[in-house]
Amino acid sequence: MEYLIGVVLGVVVCAFASLSGFDRERVFYPTVLVVVAAYYILFAAMAGSTQALTLESVAACAFIALAVAGFRKNLWLVAAAIPGHGLFDFVHHMFIDNPGMPPWWPGFCGSIDVFFGIFLAVLLTKRPGFARLP
Repeated sequence: MEYLIGVVLGVVVCAFASLSGFDRERVFYPTVLVVVAAYYILFAAMAGSTQALTLESVAACAFIALAVAGFRKNLWLVAAAIPGHGLFDFVHHMFIDNPGMPPWWPGFCGSIDVFFGIFLAVLLTKRPGFARLP
C-alpha cells in the first residue's frame, strides 16, 4: 500500500508543481531532494539515536551536495539523484539502523522518489534549455 500511496502522492505533487508554476523555477526539484534527504535525520532525532543521526547526516549531506551541484550545473544530475535516493531507501537498512524510521517508509519514499525522478527527466526532455544554467 505504501508504494501506491507514494506514487499517487508523487502524481499529486508534480501536478500541483506544474499547475502552480513552482516547477518553472530551477530550484524546485533540487529543494525536493534536500527535503527528502532530511527525513532520515528527523527519524534519527526522533529516536534519540546519536549513531543513526551521525550516519543519516553523512548520507543526507551527499544527497544535498548532489542537489546543489545539479542546481548549479545541470538538473539532469538531480533527475538521477532523486531516484538514486529512492534506490537508497531500499538498501538503507543494510547500512544504517535507524530506530525512528517507520517500517513503511522505504516503500513510500522509494516509490515517490522514483516517480519524481522520472517526472523531472520527462520535464527536462520537454525543456532542454532548462537543464543548464545560462
